[in-house]
Amino acid sequence: MKIGILGTGDVGRALGHGFIALGYEVKLGSRAAGNEKAVAWVKAEGGKASEGTFEDAARFGEWVVFATLGSANEAVARAAGPKNLEGKVVIDTTNPLDFSKGFPPRLALSGNDSSGEQVQRLLPGARVVKAFNSVGNAHMFKPSFPGGPPDMFICGNDGGAKAKVTALLKDFGWGVVDVGGIESSRYLEAMCMIWVLYGSAAKSWGHAFKLLRK
Repeated sequence: MKIGILGTGDVGRALGHGFIALGYEVKLGSRAAGNEKAVAWVKAEGGKASEGTFEDAARFGEWVVFATLGSANEAVARAAGPKNLEGKVVIDTTNPLDFSKGFPPRLALSGNDSSGEQVQRLLPGARVVKAFNSVGNAHMFKPSFPGGPPDMFICGNDGGAKAKVTALLKDFGWGVVDVGGIESSRYLEAMCMIWVLYGSAAKSWGHAFKLLRK
């Protein structure tokens, strides 16, 4: 299967590496083809990796991943082309983090809205699933923790899309917790803030969430 990733930052490159390790073809997209980070990533990853524009990646991918800053969602969706994403599973990893007052950041969207809902509105024909937003990029693929595999919390309106993303996450080494429709992104993005605040206090970023069951 072919995966388009919108974004060439740490998250996009880390997820791209995971997809390629599982045998997928991956195209990283950015504002312009020839992005320095994307070119270096392609060279490192080999023949299943390629790069281009946001639109190139959106057209290429049977599935598409939003891996940009949450503040850029509208611009990225416009550049990718909503029609290029109709009917496709879109994994939204973004968080609406506001660093205008320094670190730690705040949520720019909260209460009755979220990045996940925003992405679904921007891409009404896509099957958006929120995932990968509550852990650091270093642990997104095959996470290894003493307490066993951590859990990835997901949400989205399309049950079939969530089932497919659940299977993918298990291949990536995660347990999966489905918390409902895309409006639940409001709470998953708040979980990102808990992840950030703990990391800031502990001065360590090697942590992840796990739901304990009895």
